[in-house]
Amino acid sequence: MADPSNASPSLAGKVALVTGGSRGLGAAIAAALADRGADVAITYAASAEKAEAVVAGLRAKGVRALAVKADQSDLDVAKPLIDRVIDEFGRLDILVNNAGIAIQGQSVDDPTLDGAHYNRQWQVNVLGTIAVTRAAAPKLTDGGRIVFIGSRLGSVVPFPGVADYAGTKWALAGYAKGIARELGRRDITVNVVQPGIMPTDMAAEVAGELPNREGILDMHPIRRIATLEEVADTVCFLAGPSAGYISGEQINMAGGLGI
Repeated sequence: MADPSNASPSLAGKVALVTGGSRGLGAAIAAALADRGADVAITYAASAEKAEAVVAGLRAKGVRALAVKADQSDLDVAKPLIDRVIDEFGRLDILVNNAGIAIQGQSVDDPTLDGAHYNRQWQVNVLGTIAVTRAAAPKLTDGGRIVFIGSRLGSVVPFPGVADYAGTKWALAGYAKGIARELGRRDITVNVVQPGIMPTDMAAEVAGELPNREGILDMHPIRRIATLEEVADTVCFLAGPSAGYISGEQINMAGGLGI
């Protein structure tokens, strides 16, 4: 994580919500926002213990923090989630749509394709994210920030077995552009960060379903995976005061994959 002694409190007084913030990239983003002075709410789907550990770490940085159980596959949790954050902190300035799942490995013509399994990915990654965004938009402060965590696979698909996952991330990129247009009149920026492979539990869970890891790394001009800190710092930049004129953009963080 970033060293708070070296980070400017550029987000002091701001309130951020990071969906899926109990582990992996979400936890790293929450910590980076807190290092910059933001109060942070996170959501989690199942592990209250992990979420509370993240909250304890955030509070140790001197900010207010909250964990809310909100399974994004249930669209009805979105409005109560936003209401809870507003009730707790009095405002919402930054929404980071990070929560998502990765179901990969089967081709669309595979006769054993588990359609229901793959459909849940659309429910969580797209419909759940849209529900949270819709609930947050009317209450987000003018001059606020929305950052979607997409994937480089949303625009470059270099190997098979990821069509549905890629589709969910491309859908979010299009949706982000649309709401950037709609919310721009309130000086709210909307952008998408598109990482490549990262050292997360989710990536490890699908690694066995994808082609050879070394071959995938060979596709990257910068032949390594992204660090969580790199991606989190980029999210913080887009959430901060220096990015007020960047909106409707997709920021690729995949070591040059696809160039």
